[in-house]
Amino acid sequence: MIRGVIFDMDGLMLDTEKLLARYWMQAAHEAGFPMTLGDVLGIRSLAAVYAKERLQARFGPDFDYEAIRQRRRELTAAHLQENGIEKKPGLDALLSYLKASGRRIAAATATDRERTHDYLGQVGVLDYFDAFVCGDMVTRGKPDPEIYRTACAALSLPAEECMALEDSPNGIRSAAAAGCRAVMVPDLTQPDDTIKPLLYACVPTLQDVIPLLEGEMPHGKTECI
Repeated sequence: MIRGVIFDMDGLMLDTEKLLARYWMQAAHEAGFPMTLGDVLGIRSLAAVYAKERLQARFGPDFDYEAIRQRRRELTAAHLQENGIEKKPGLDALLSYLKASGRRIAAATATDRERTHDYLGQVGVLDYFDAFVCGDMVTRGKPDPEIYRTACAALSLPAEECMALEDSPNGIRSAAAAGCRAVMVPDLTQPDDTIKPLLYACVPTLQDVIPLLEGEMPHGKTECI
């Protein structure tokens, strides 16, 4: 029985992954590094320490991860200030369903606490959550399972009674390693053959999580195209 549902944030609840990709590349190009979309996809949901290692292995030790990431944050913040934050389809319906059904709800995101509360507050869903585990609250970020183990503990539930909703491969790896039922809701990429064996299910939108929880949709479905 699923008694708790744990949400990633960027790319899962909020349509922000496309902005992170756009502005990572712009910030890197401004600094003289030809970062590609493939480079960005490789660091989605990674903890900063892992992302830094990967990017410096790709571009060399002169890649100033902290400075480029700060510039990416500035560019993203300016975009959101001007255009606002978009919710992913089905978020409101799913959160309302979960609350009405008595399930506990947590967020497990690589984003820091301040921005997590700010973003979810801006889109009007902050009060649905019983717990938050953010990137600055754990020692080892995704794909390590610590963030999901911490979220399950915060909900006072065993991992096998928690469904984890993720859009990225690194998030799925983290959730599955923690023992959660990992469900992918793809954003920028579909699950590949390394991710499919880790999935409880794959659904095209957050709205489709409801029939999955109701037992109307069989789990084990790993194609979301």
